[in-house]
Order: sequence, then structure tokens, then C-alpha cells
Amino acid sequence: MNFNEFKNKIAYLKVHELGGLKTQFKLAPKMRLKYDAALIRASNPRKAAVLALFYPNDQQKMCFLLTQRASYKGTHSAQISFPGGKRDSIDTNLQATALRETFEEVGVPEKTVKIIRELTDVFIPPSNFLATPFLGLIDKKPSFNLNYEVDKTIEVLLTDLLDETSISNVTVNTSYMNNIEVPCFKFNNYIVWGATAMILSEIKELFKAPLS
Repeated sequence: MNFNEFKNKIAYLKVHELGGLKTQFKLAPKMRLKYDAALIRASNPRKAAVLALFYPNDQQKMCFLLTQRASYKGTHSAQISFPGGKRDSIDTNLQATALRETFEEVGVPEKTVKIIRELTDVFIPPSNFLATPFLGLIDKKPSFNLNYEVDKTIEVLLTDLLDETSISNVTVNTSYMNNIEVPCFKFNNYIVWGATAMILSEIKELFKAPLS
């Protein structure tokens, strides 16, 4: 999909019904499936927001941004994710959180991002966050300026997300589970699983739904 095709689809993307948990759960680890709405509320999760940022590359093909977290002694060390983080007291709402965190982590100015819509919240049990994703667009490839939280940026073609062969399974080891098989996306030799894959699953269904 090129930039003009994407822009022509924005009006549809804004109003089309989201797939919600049904589509998220296609790429959810089994341990996540046990958390229903009541259990999530009982966990009193912290609020967070992330930005699924789309932009045209140098060939005008649509891409989206992922980041690889820096290595540290923590739950999500070195994992692949969207830019984002926890809500701060200065944020007027969760959209502001997503934009602020994206600027702080990768240097994309807030004013350059057009928010298309809010997506379905995703609960992240290991860190007890309830993250609200936002779908955003900028009209040209950004120059990234990474802070200490981010090791590298990863550019993924939208067509790769829509390609069914990108979905696979992998066995992972983390600080909170060992030798667990999880569904994932494989992009450019990177493994994307967990909450990020769940969000991408909903985005994928949104783009693949026929125009009405």
C-alpha cells in the first residue's frame, strides 16, 4: 500500500468497527487469555498508552514503527514494542501520553502526528499495565532521535503485516516465564509477540476488512 492509498483509506479507518479482544486474542499468549474484564479491574492496572505510527518510506510505501527496548533488569528488557509508556500527571489524556512518550523515546514531534483513532485497550499482566493504543500518521519518514530506553528502531512494511505468512509461533524465555510457546509475527528477522502482537492483530484486521 502506498501513501496515497493509505490517505484515501483514513476516513474508513476512523469509523470501521474494531475487532476488539476477538482479534487481539488471535495473537495472545495462553497466559493472557485467563484475564477477563473482572480480573483486570481487580488487578487495578496502571494506565499507559502507545502509538502505532505509520509513515511512507523513501519509495512512498507505507510502513509502521516498532522499537527494540534497551536491555535492563526489568520485565520487558530488549523486547519489541511500540513507542509509549505510562501516563504522567502532566498528560491531559492518554492520547497526550502516547504522543509525549513517542517524542521522548524516538524524537518524533507531537505536532507532526495526525491521530487517526484510538484502538482497543490491551492488558499487560507482567507489568500490570492497561495500555491504550493509538493509530497515527505522519506524512514523511521521520528522523529518529533515540533516548536511553530504546536500543533501535525497526521499520516494517504494512504489506508485511497483512501477509499471512508473517504469523508464526516461537518458544520464549523471559524474566517471568520459561520455555513457553507463544503466537507471534516475524518481521525482518525480529520476533514480535505479547501485547504488541495483540495490537498489531487488531490493526491487521482493520486494514484487511473490505471497504463498505
